[in-house]
Amino acid sequence: MAKSATMTRDEQGLGNRLMQFPGRTKNFLSDVRNEMRKVTFPRRKEVQATTMVVIITVIIFGMYFFVIDQAIGSGVSWVLHHSK
Repeated sequence: MAKSATMTRDEQGLGNRLMQFPGRTKNFLSDVRNEMRKVTFPRRKEVQATTMVVIITVIIFGMYFFVIDQAIGSGVSWVLHHSK
């Protein structure tokens, strides 16, 4: 059975929750600190490499969508002008 389901009404009261707040906050911040110690951050060289990949990919997709947009726009214009 869940812990919250077995608590009495007094244990769930506002006063008790307020009393537990500093301890719960301290535990939370301690857990955050422990997890941050496990984090590995990328090296500068890795960041530069992945940034270049993103920039090149954005440029390629931008050119692709420009060409497709121009082709569709020309096709729609042709259909509208020749449908009279």
